[in-house]
Amino acid sequence: METSSAFSIDSCLKEHQKIYKEWFNIADSDGDGRVSGNDATKFFAMSKLSRQELKQVWAVADSKRQGFLGLAEFITAMKLVSLAQEGHEITSELLKGSVDMNNVELPVFEGLENLVSKQEVSKTNVDVEDNVITKPQVMAKAPWFKSKSIIKPQVNVVTIVDGLKRLYTEKLKPLEVTYRFNDFASPTLTNSDFDAKPMVMLLGQYSTGKTTFIKHLLGCDYPGAHIGPEPTTDRFVVAMSGPDERTIPGNTMAVQADMPFNGLTSFGGAFLSKFECSQMPHPVLDQITLVDTPGVLSGEKQRMQRSYDFTGVISWFASKCDMILLLFDPHKLDISDEFKRVITSLRGNEDKIRVVLNKADQVDTQQLMRVYGALMWSLGKVLNTPEVVRVYLGSFNDKPINEAAVGPIGKELFEKEQNDLIADLMDIPKKACDRKINEFVKRARAAKINAYIMSHLKKEMPAMMGKSKAQQRLMDNLEEEFGKVQREYHLPAGDFPSVEHFREVLGGYNIDKFEKLKPKMIQAVDDMLGYDIPDLLKKFRNPYD
Repeated sequence: METSSAFSIDSCLKEHQKIYKEWFNIADSDGDGRVSGNDATKFFAMSKLSRQELKQVWAVADSKRQGFLGLAEFITAMKLVSLAQEGHEITSELLKGSVDMNNVELPVFEGLENLVSKQEVSKTNVDVEDNVITKPQVMAKAPWFKSKSIIKPQVNVVTIVDGLKRLYTEKLKPLEVTYRFNDFASPTLTNSDFDAKPMVMLLGQYSTGKTTFIKHLLGCDYPGAHIGPEPTTDRFVVAMSGPDERTIPGNTMAVQADMPFNGLTSFGGAFLSKFECSQMPHPVLDQITLVDTPGVLSGEKQRMQRSYDFTGVISWFASKCDMILLLFDPHKLDISDEFKRVITSLRGNEDKIRVVLNKADQVDTQQLMRVYGALMWSLGKVLNTPEVVRVYLGSFNDKPINEAAVGPIGKELFEKEQNDLIADLMDIPKKACDRKINEFVKRARAAKINAYIMSHLKKEMPAMMGKSKAQQRLMDNLEEEFGKVQREYHLPAGDFPSVEHFREVLGGYNIDKFEKLKPKMIQAVDDMLGYDIPDLLKKFRNPYD
């Protein structure tokens, strides 16, 4: 599965590859390995294409909306410029096979030869200077006692993600730390959380085909995959891209700074022993990370409690994921108590949920209609949303579709449904940047509400006597206190946290120790939402808009 802009550098002709790299170095004015919007407008102007054509070239090449072009995206843009010069209409369909992209001729840029020759001359001059022996200069050392101040490293903003990192560190993180947002809602973010690839989580009762689905998507086995009719996957397995095939234990994963799983340490060693990473080189995993989960238990098995907070872990992954696939089997439509709790824990992430009715070729067309209706009825009782959730029908394994059961019409339907789901998954990397912004804004609003709640509870505490009674009263009437906060600050009720969860965490704290409301901190977050984020998006939008 490749995204439309993920054009393989190796797939173009060797002589063209060398020329494109040379052009890329010329276009990349500051040598940071990225062609920014300003760089592109200057370089692409030599193609003599219209502004509208260049706008479309940029939109297709920068399909992930990163706000810059890496070498692969730059080569894609060059090929699109060449096709536009030949008279082709530029659309993303060109990259999907309507034109042989490997044999596209080099585009024509007026005045580019002069820039190439200038760069060669300057490179020669630099090489000569490097060979001249110069007398080393002795730098005067400053006295040790003068260097008291520690200079904080500035985050260089060259992408939207870099901008979000800076805004988080400077404006949102202080509010989260002051009002303990990491304890009540979500762990503090790290750089690896911002840099992580998009994630897709698979959920379902045991033997609904979650592991087989991943194997089908990858087209091969992956390290640590176990498939069988009984509950075989007894752990959370994250399938990621890596240089070689191996499995990494959960404890190791949780402490690696470059991995986005540090927050899972809060679930303890019992969980981390049931968590592992399956690493392998694969083009699909270069774009997305897949999360396989243990089969949700049903009936008598639910009484044997898991040794860790299963729904808490699911909720943690749900907040990080870009898509959540709920898998069902035509013979297992009943939603068990644990599965109901799991689906309820996805609250706030309903827009990410897709439902897959897997193994649908095991029933005939008439039975399938009844199964589909029963599934929609069951989901309607659990999801509590007026919108109808998207359901994909199919048989997501490597076996041919059972035509004897579903007939030729059913086979065509399954193929269309499978193509739709694959297209939906392929779109994830393109939407990853938008999703990061969306999650960041959602987090900022949640952190503000958390600050309002904490400061309100602090304000309700007495100054001297009866503090323990007052705390118990506030905890008992927490829903009423949420209502007061909502009315005072005119906040939407749907943005407030779960009363039960908040009360459970609150039990371990002394409300009297909470901070009073700090209007400057709230104002900083408001300014970030109102001005800084729109300015950031404006800076990295399509340069031809």
